[in-house]
Amino acid sequence: MNKIVSIAFLVVGIILLCVSYDSYHSAASDVSRAITGASTDKTLWLLIGGIVATGAGLAGTLSRTKKL
Repeated sequence: MNKIVSIAFLVVGIILLCVSYDSYHSAASDVSRAITGASTDKTLWLLIGGIVATGAGLAGTLSRTKKL
């Protein structure tokens, strides 16, 4: 069961990273970077969430569990 949850985290993390990449290259993000020098908050939260979910998914998928 833990491997299934880990794989789900991995898939969700990869999806969030793809969405954050698309959001980074959007017109709103371009305007925000031109004015403030930083991307929009939405883009940053998607990127952070994607990194955390992907990391958790990888850690859970690659970890070995002891069988009792």
